[in-house]
Amino acid sequence: MTEQAETPTLDKEFAVSILSWILFGLIAGAVAKLILPGKDPGGIIVTIIIGIVGGLLGGWLGSSFFGGGGISGFNLASFGWAVLGSLILLVLYRLVFHKSRG
Repeated sequence: MTEQAETPTLDKEFAVSILSWILFGLIAGAVAKLILPGKDPGGIIVTIIIGIVGGLLGGWLGSSFFGGGGISGFNLASFGWAVLGSLILLVLYRLVFHKSRG
């Protein structure tokens, strides 16, 4: 008898979702910066970090509100949530930064 190693589909879908949120986040950080232009410290490194974390945040928010339906993988909804998450983080970053400088 041979046993087949079964990898649950859910785990693969989750891994693809996380990967897509990170990859979309790289682009979403730049898009968020275009939507909310301004002088921010940190330059491109901070924009990349905000984008990646924002992509994860957006993916989590989308999955939480819609149960993952259409918010996983490489699609327009995932990208939209990544941009939204990046915008949220960019606004929070600016609020914290400007508050600490003032």
